[in-house]
Amino acid sequence: MVQISIVIPMKNEAENIGTLIADILQACAKDDIEVIAVDDASTDASADVVRGMMAKYDNVRLLQHDQSGGQSAAVMSGVRAAKGEFVATLDGDGQNPASELPKLYAPLIDPKAPADLGLVAGQRVKRQDTWSKRYASKFANGLRGWALDDGTRDTGCGLKAFRRDAFLALPFFNHMHRYLPALFKRDGWQVALVDVSHRARVAGKSNYSNWQRGLVGAVDLVGVMWLLRRRKTAKAAETKISGRKK
Repeated sequence: MVQISIVIPMKNEAENIGTLIADILQACAKDDIEVIAVDDASTDASADVVRGMMAKYDNVRLLQHDQSGGQSAAVMSGVRAAKGEFVATLDGDGQNPASELPKLYAPLIDPKAPADLGLVAGQRVKRQDTWSKRYASKFANGLRGWALDDGTRDTGCGLKAFRRDAFLALPFFNHMHRYLPALFKRDGWQVALVDVSHRARVAGKSNYSNWQRGLVGAVDLVGVMWLLRRRKTAKAAETKISGRKK
């Protein structure tokens, strides 16, 4: 029986995905897992590499998008198809070390885990990215933290683990994967933070530029602020209704 589903969103990562899946299977060998690689309309041989891994391992699966929907859409497809009660994610570029996965899902599968623990989010230390990318990320995280008060310094980290049912109950929108701490807290879940390592990209190139991230991030931030406020308003209304005398 699958307990943990590991979802990998990927696009044009043929040079990285095979090694990453092998690393995941080794790092998580002691646990009941499945690996779901979600191909977001790659134009290279990414899907063929995963099919090769499927021929060797019966707990590796492939999902494919006919059209590119972005990283959040790929994560959502993987979570919907997941068989496990818990889901862990990491980026398909290999910059998130697979060896970090157990420390993310371990707090969730612990029999003594708090009933309201919904998300364990990784926070990268010693990032192996360009100076411009690190600076842009630091600025964006600072702005987001100020606006949302989500208590984390790095929501862009792909390493996360969460309850599948809690994730599926969240409002879905493009780039939602960057706001999971705030969204989980919005629904009353406890969020735990774990420092994780990071490594340089070995092959391929990023699918996003700093400009693209900044432009969409500004719009998304306003939208998430609205979502948080609307949730608080709804909770207040529920309290008033439940507090009425019959």
